[in-house]
Order: sequence, then C-alpha cells, then structure tokens
Amino acid sequence: MKWLEVHVDTNHAGLEAVETMLSAHGIDGVVIDDETEFEDFLENNHQYWDYVDEDLRQEMQGRSRITFYLEAGDEGFAKLGEVRIALEELKKARADCGTLLMTLDDLEDADWENNWKQYYKPMEIGDRLLVVPEWLREDPKVQAGLRAGRVPLVLDPGLTFGTGSHATTRLCLTALEKTIHGGERVLDLGCGSGILSIAALKLGASAATAVDIDDKCLDVAYENAALNGIGRDTYTVRIGDVLGDEALRTGLGGGWQMVVANIVADVIKGLAPLVRPMLAPGGRFLCSGIIDDRAEEVADCLRVNGWEIVETRSAEGWFSYLCR
Repeated sequence: MKWLEVHVDTNHAGLEAVETMLSAHGIDGVVIDDETEFEDFLENNHQYWDYVDEDLRQEMQGRSRITFYLEAGDEGFAKLGEVRIALEELKKARADCGTLLMTLDDLEDADWENNWKQYYKPMEIGDRLLVVPEWLREDPKVQAGLRAGRVPLVLDPGLTFGTGSHATTRLCLTALEKTIHGGERVLDLGCGSGILSIAALKLGASAATAVDIDDKCLDVAYENAALNGIGRDTYTVRIGDVLGDEALRTGLGGGWQMVVANIVADVIKGLAPLVRPMLAPGGRFLCSGIIDDRAEEVADCLRVNGWEIVETRSAEGWFSYLCR
C-alpha cells in the first residue's frame, strides 16, 4: 500500500487556521513544524551547537509546516482535492497565513512505518506523568521513568490521532497533573485520541467521559483506554457536537469536577457560556488550543462569561487557561 505525505506551508499565524480547515475535512492527525520552535531551540540550546547553517535558518524563517498522511487511493486523492480547494478559499479569506503551498510525496508502507513513528518519543510531563508510545513500552528510558515512580500513559496514535507531542496537549497534561488529586469526575470535550481523559483517570480521577464530533474517535479512544487497563465501567466515549446539540449537553449532565477542552479558539469561545452548568461547585474549566495572537481575545471572552482565569500556561506560541 502507498501513502501520500502531504505538506502545507504556512506561518505561525496561519497554523490554527490550517488546522481548523483540515479538521473540518476529517483530518485531525497532523505533525506541526513551527518556525517559533526552531528559533526557540537556537535561543535556548547554545550548549548543543556552535554553528547553524544559514541556508537552514533562511529556510525556516517565516515558514511553519503542517504534515499529514492520506492513503494513495481514490478516497485519499478525493480528500486531497477537497483540501486543495479549501486552501484556495483560505487564501482568499486570509492574507496573513503565508504561502499555503501544498506539496506531497509518495511513500511505501515501509517508508510510512519509518516516517510517522519518528515523531513520537516518550515524554515526561511535570513531576508525575510519562507519555509512552505503545511500541516503546520496553524502551530503556521508559523503564527508567517507571522505576522512578512516574505514571505511564500508553498511547497508540495509529494513522489518525496523535499523542502528546503538540504543545497544547502538553499544557493540558501539565495542568491536569497539578489539578487531579483523586476521585474527580472529568469531562473531555474534543477528545481526539482520548489522551487527556485517560491521563486524568491514570492520575486518580474516578470516572471520565470523552466527547468528539468525529466518529473515528470512538474506537481510537477506547483502544487507548484499554492499553492503559481502563474499562468502560469508568470511561465513556460519546460522539456529537457539544456546541450545537442541546440534547447531548443535557445527557452529559452536571457535577463534573473538571471540564477540559483542547480544541481551537473559536470553539472555546462558543463553550464559554455553556460549560458552567456542567460543573460541580468549585469545579474547573481547562481550555487550550489557543494560538498566541488570539490568547487575549479568548481570555476576554472567558471573563465576559463569568470565568476567573486562575492559571495561564504557554509554550511554543500556544496558551492554556485554567478557569473557575
């Protein structure tokens, strides 16, 4: 089987717009190379290098890239056509997203195996968590982390959904690690692979429900839960649009000690007036997926809707807010 490795060149300001567009076309598993990450590495890791190729610096300047994979068949090429049209529409609507140039490479199965797995490594989050790609369970670094008492969060990103490699997910995991103390009920809106709700359960939450608009998340999240020894007695995955489906919101009920939403700025703004009835007294709303040039806009919307932002975290140009 062959795969299409598709690249979309944008800039830091365009990352959220391109991610949102791809998600609207059912493409949620992406790899992001952000120009700000490269500059941050150069600034903060001088001890590891004494020379930087100027051609490389010039190549990275002003360019961020989103990469995703499609099967090289009729369905994949049809999806590619949809994305090409959507990029043209985005160019007309936004002049601040860089070139929005789309390029692609053909990959054999063996190439796919080597290409997609290279992006996922074990990651220590805060003082307690260790995110472990399923195929690296026996990695010496993983074993050392477990011996040191870290809580393993085992994930298989499969072909569609990622692990905690994106800064927004790491921000949420860090906040959960500091906030979940045991016995909490957690609601995860826009769950994707289920990483945040599964992490909450591993950290001691008593029950979690995960919701996503994409029906592929149902199997992926349950499979990732099973990898961590979590069953459906404590973990529920539901499919639906929380913003537009009042019946779904009613069914989710209230009494949640934590509601987490790692999505995009516009969805978080839509959730701001809807989450309060879902929370137990003293409950918290954790939101992330907010790119830096929209951070204050989202913060203002949260405050207008009665939220107090008690903790702000940021990394690599992305923000998260813990609210009450």
